[in-house]
Amino acid sequence: MKIQYYRQLDGIRAVAALMVMYMHFVVAFKSDSAIYQAIAKYASFGQTGVSIFFVLSGFLITRILMATKGSARFFSDFYIRRALRIFPLYYLFLFLFYFLVPLLQNIPIAPAGKQFYAWVYLQNFAMTFNWDAVVPSHYWSLAVEEHFYFLWPCLVYFFNKKGLKIAIAGILIIAFICRLVLINKGFEVFYFTFTRMDELAMGALLAVWELEGKLKGNAKKFIVGLVLVLLPAIVLWVKVTGQAMVVVQVVKYNLLSLSCFCLVGYVIALQGTSWVSRILTSRFFQFSGKISYGLYVYHPLCFFLIQTYFKPTIPVPVFFLISFGITYIVAAVSFYLFEAKFIALKKYFEHDRLSSRLPTSKPATISSETNN
Repeated sequence: MKIQYYRQLDGIRAVAALMVMYMHFVVAFKSDSAIYQAIAKYASFGQTGVSIFFVLSGFLITRILMATKGSARFFSDFYIRRALRIFPLYYLFLFLFYFLVPLLQNIPIAPAGKQFYAWVYLQNFAMTFNWDAVVPSHYWSLAVEEHFYFLWPCLVYFFNKKGLKIAIAGILIIAFICRLVLINKGFEVFYFTFTRMDELAMGALLAVWELEGKLKGNAKKFIVGLVLVLLPAIVLWVKVTGQAMVVVQVVKYNLLSLSCFCLVGYVIALQGTSWVSRILTSRFFQFSGKISYGLYVYHPLCFFLIQTYFKPTIPVPVFFLISFGITYIVAAVSFYLFEAKFIALKKYFEHDRLSSRLPTSKPATISSETNN
């Protein structure tokens, strides 16, 4: 099965990474300046970048799985290739977080029992249920995606298209119920796999629709859907943000998943000559998409170190450019001198029926097959 490569999705991945970086920059850097206050006003919107990553992951991974379903090495090739792309940087950063940062700050290293959850991808469980853990706060989304990578291939392998649609509908219902139950019991629903998996499922639905030929030529329908979904989402965000209303906490992720579903569907359905496609396939966005995993993984640490050791008296915009610039340098060096060594090994685990190169997520893990 031939799979089309959508370069514009690399650009979308870049946008998602920049949105998350923007939000965390505002959190890391405090200022009373008017410029900072204007930036901070819309900082929380950067969280949407994670939802975009999730929908992208659901789409890109599902289309790979459906294209390679007949392979004799379906499971082994998939999991080995995922491990080669994700694990090296994931565990390198954990080493830096748990051992280098305490050394720089002259503080004790976190006990092994408190590190454990991050090493086995359970940090989002610890954050949800308030377990005694020390974990990188932004790593929760990587755990959600890893859980998806672990379970979803089994469903794709055993179900046909109709079965997958039923499974996707089931995931949407289960996620909604889980949010309702956890909120009523006083738990946070932002980090938990089973309260965020509907975003990944919506991406998977896009992959099924692509196989059925329902994406191409429907850009206008997706943009209309995006507008219709964003309107109530914006109203809720403006009117009830911070009020901790149960119904909003339950429903907002449905609106997020639908918004990102329409956004990604729109970008896929675009013709290559559109101005949106030209922007997303520009050099900056393509490069940012290629190193987006590193941008996501490293940026909180880069922001923290810059804030801690080089807190400047320079204007906020200059500090913003310095923080982002250093993060880009670190992510690029990591990609070309470290991650690429492992990515090169993926050629030994090519799927039998994967006949073209295509992008994938981050981050997440959230570019091209080199980022897959």
